[in-house]
Amino acid sequence: MAEFLYRLGRLCARRAGAVLASWLVILGLAVTGYFVARGELSPVVDIPGTETAKVSDRLAERLPVAAGGNGKLVFHTADESPLTDDQRSAITALLRSTADLEGVGSTTDPFTIEKRIADQKAQVADGLKQIADGRAQIADGQQQINKAKSFGDDLDAATRAQVDAQQALLIQKSRELEEQAAKLARGQQLLTMSAPIRTVSADGATAVAQVQFTVPQLDVTPETKERVVQHIDAGLPAGVEVEYSNEITQGLPEIIGVGEIVGLIIAAITLLVMLRTLIGAALPILSALTGVGIGVTASLALSGTVEMLSITPVLGVMLGLAVGIDYSLFILNRHRRQLLDGVDFHESIGLANGTSGNAVVFAGSTVLVALLALNVTGIPFLGLMGTVAAICVAVAVLLAVTLTPALLALIGTRVLNRKARSQSNVTVKPMRTGRAVVTVLALLVALITVAIPALSMRLGLPDGSSEAQDSTQYQAFKMIEEQFGAGVNGSLVVVADLPAPLTGDAQQAEQVRIGNLLLAQNNVTAIAPIGASADNRTLAFQIIPQEGPTSGETEQLVHDLRGLSPVAGSQGSGDIILGVAGSASGNIDISEKLADALPGYLGLVIGISLIIMILVFRSILVPVTATLGFILSLFATFGGVTAIFQWGWLGAVFGIHDPGPVLSFLPTILIGILFGLAMDYQLFLVSGMREAYAHGAPARLAVQQGVHAGRTVVTAAAIIMISVFGGFIFSNTAMIRSLGFGLAFGVLVDAFLVRMLLIPAVMHLLGRSAWWIPRWLDRILPNVDVEGAALERAHPAPHVTAPTEPAEPALR
Repeated sequence: MAEFLYRLGRLCARRAGAVLASWLVILGLAVTGYFVARGELSPVVDIPGTETAKVSDRLAERLPVAAGGNGKLVFHTADESPLTDDQRSAITALLRSTADLEGVGSTTDPFTIEKRIADQKAQVADGLKQIADGRAQIADGQQQINKAKSFGDDLDAATRAQVDAQQALLIQKSRELEEQAAKLARGQQLLTMSAPIRTVSADGATAVAQVQFTVPQLDVTPETKERVVQHIDAGLPAGVEVEYSNEITQGLPEIIGVGEIVGLIIAAITLLVMLRTLIGAALPILSALTGVGIGVTASLALSGTVEMLSITPVLGVMLGLAVGIDYSLFILNRHRRQLLDGVDFHESIGLANGTSGNAVVFAGSTVLVALLALNVTGIPFLGLMGTVAAICVAVAVLLAVTLTPALLALIGTRVLNRKARSQSNVTVKPMRTGRAVVTVLALLVALITVAIPALSMRLGLPDGSSEAQDSTQYQAFKMIEEQFGAGVNGSLVVVADLPAPLTGDAQQAEQVRIGNLLLAQNNVTAIAPIGASADNRTLAFQIIPQEGPTSGETEQLVHDLRGLSPVAGSQGSGDIILGVAGSASGNIDISEKLADALPGYLGLVIGISLIIMILVFRSILVPVTATLGFILSLFATFGGVTAIFQWGWLGAVFGIHDPGPVLSFLPTILIGILFGLAMDYQLFLVSGMREAYAHGAPARLAVQQGVHAGRTVVTAAAIIMISVFGGFIFSNTAMIRSLGFGLAFGVLVDAFLVRMLLIPAVMHLLGRSAWWIPRWLDRILPNVDVEGAALERAHPAPHVTAPTEPAEPALR
C-alpha cells in the first residue's frame, strides 16, 4: 500500500491540474445528483417492529380515526386575559376551516369539547335526579299496592287482578329504572375518569386544540405541516396568539450555522499557528470543504430512495470536516518536515503520501469499520447514519491522498515560511518512572471520577422542553405543562382487543371495567375512552400520565400497562389483549431498543480494536492498553454528557435549560466515532514509538521520541476536531447539540488525557515488555507497515537544495 501511495502521490503532484479538475467534476456531479434525486428528510426517529409500532399498525387497521398523526395548537391571549366570546367563535371557525385543508383529517374544538363535557355532566345530574324521582314514585306506588293487598280476601277477583297488574307494571318500571340508573352510573364513572382532562385552562386564557392528520406521524409531509401553520397564522383573531407543538413545527436542523463557522475559524487559526503560512493553513480546510461538499450531497441524493433522519447529513458534515482537515494536515506536515531536511520536492510529496498517507488510509479504515459496523445493530436509521458518515470519511481519505499532493505541488515551497527550521536535533530524554506512576494514578482517578455520572444515564428522545426557549415548540410545551398538566404533553393510547364483539350497555360496561383497571395504575391522572372499532372488537383509551413524556415515571407506567395484558374478559368470555401506543411510548421503545444494542456493539468495537492494534503494532500489551484507554475515555465522555444534559450541570454555558434523558442513539454513535478517532491518535503517536524502538532506541526513550515526533501534529489535529465538533454545540437543534458536545468532549479526553499522557506513562512503565508478542503469533501475522518504513528504505530520499521559486515545482 505504501509503495502504491508513493507512486500515486508523485503522479498527482505531476498532474496537479488534472487532479484538481477531476475533483471539481466529481463535486459538480454530486451536487447535480443532490438537486435531481434528493428527497425529504425525516425529523422523527423511528424503528420498525417496536411494540408501539405494532399497536399503531393495529389501530390504523381497526380504528383509523385514532391512528393518524397529530399535533397540538395552543391558543392564548396576548395579555393573559380570558378569551372573549368573539375570540372563541373565531377560533372555532378557524379550526373548522383547518379541517378542510389537504392532509388534515379533523380538528378538535376545545370550546365545543368543554361545552359537551359540561352538557354531559348536566345530563347525568338531571338523569340521576330523574332516577331519584322515579324511585320515589315507585316507592309511593308500591306503598299503595301494599295497602290494597292488605285487604286480602276482601278484594274481589277483578280488583285483585288489577292490583296484580299494577304490581307487575311497577316491577317492570323499577327494572327499567335500575337499568337506566346503572347506565347513568357507568356514564358518571367514565366522566369521573376523564374529569381531570381539560381543553380550556381554569383562567380561560389558554385553549388546546388538536390537528389530526390523515396519515401516520412519520408520513406527514413538511408541506402539510407548513400549510396548517400558514392557515392558522393568517386566521388568528385580534388579541390571540398561537404556539405549535413539536409534531407540527419540528423542522430540519441547520447543517451549517454560526457555531460551525466559528469552529472552522478556530481550526484555521490553529493551522496558521502551527504552520505559520496562510496558504499552507488554507490547504487542509479547502480539502475538507471539498470532501464535505461531495460526501454530503452524494449522500443526500440517496434521501429520494431511502428514509433518512434529518440529523444524518449533519453527522456527515461533522466528521467530513474534522477528519478531512486532520488527514490532509498529517500528509502536509510530513512533507514540510522532509523539505526542511532537504528532501527533493516531488520526492518529498511522494514519500509523505506513502508514509503519512499510508497511516491516513489505515486510520480512515478504522473509522470506516466502526461506522459501517453500526449496520449490525439491526437499527435501520442508525445503520444509515453510519453509512453516510462512512461515505464522508472515505471521500476525505481519497481527497487526502490525491488532492493534497496535487495542491502541495501547486503551492510549491510556500507551504514553508521563512523562519521554518528542522527540529531533528532536539535532545529527547525518557520521563522519570516516579512521574509516570503519578501520571497514571492521577489520570485513572480523574477519568473514573468524570465517568461516575454515567452510572445514572437514562436514554430518551428530545421533546418540546429541549427546544430553544424562544421557540414556539418550547412555549407550547411549557404552556400545556403549566395550564393542563405535564402528562398532557405525553399522552398514551391503550388498545384493548376483545375476545368477542360487544355493543351497547355491554360495551359501556367493559369500557368502565377496563378504564378502572387502567386508572388504578400508578402515575395515571386520567382516562378517556376514544371509541370502538367498526366490528366492536377493539376499544381505545387515552391515558394522561402524571409526569411528562421523558420522565422515569412515564416509562415505568408504559411497562406497567403492558404488564397487565392479558386481562380476563367479563363473564369468562376469554382474555383481553392490551397494547400501548403514542409518541411517548414510541420514544421509550426506541430508546430501550438502542440501549439493548449498545453492549453488543461495544463488544464488537473492542474486538475490532484489539485485532487492529495487534496487526499494527505486533504486540499484545500495546493493544490492550490502547483498548482500555478507549474504554476509559468513552465512559468519561458518557459521564460528561450525563452531567451536562441529564443533570443540568453548566446548563447556562451549554444552553441546557430543561435537563432530560441523554439522546438515545448518542452513546452508540459516540462508540463508533470515538473508537475510530482514538485509534487515529494511537496510531500516529505509538507508531512513532515503535519506529524508534525498531531502530534501536531503548524502550523508554523510544516512548518519548515517539511522543515528541507526533505531539505537535496530534495536538493540532485534536484542537481542530474539538473546534469543529464544538461548533455544533450551539446548534438550534437539541440532538445536534448533544452530539457535538459528546464528540468534542470525547476527543478532548481521549487525545489530551489518554493518548498524550496516560498511554505514554503506561508504555514507560511497561518498558520492553510493551512490545512482547508470542513467536508463533509473530510468524503468522502479516506485516502491516503503517508508518511506511519499508518504503523509506526502498526510496532513500535524495537531499537537494530547495527551489527558490515557489511556482517551479508545480510546472515540472
